[in-house]
Amino acid sequence: MLPPASADALPPPGFAPRPPPPYYAVIFTSQRTEADGGYGEAAEHMVLLAREQPGYLGVESARGADGLGITVSYWRSLADIAAWRKQIDHAQTRARGRAEWYTHYELRIAKVERAYGWDEVTSPPQTDAGQP
Repeated sequence: MLPPASADALPPPGFAPRPPPPYYAVIFTSQRTEADGGYGEAAEHMVLLAREQPGYLGVESARGADGLGITVSYWRSLADIAAWRKQIDHAQTRARGRAEWYTHYELRIAKVERAYGWDEVTSPPQTDAGQP
């Protein structure tokens, strides 16, 4: 039997790392327009740029065939989130998104106080320290 994965273990593709809480999640839910206009390239550039920012912890993203998407980025602090919001390339891409790529979006910021996961390869289920 394999030992349980630690919070430091590399996550499966598509999953962000799971550092010990507390940290923050920025939840961006969006509805895309039908226009592409460089959206994929801009989205990839934002992920690469975010990785360079202080306090960035990771990102998870999914989009359905109907254009509804959810992207969750994880950050060490509210100050790090505020700095990312002010980053000039991010601000310009956000404006372009409003003009070209989205018909609607919602953004929420939440504090992650507890985090755990499970993986069939590393059973039994993982829980945070001392929590059921």
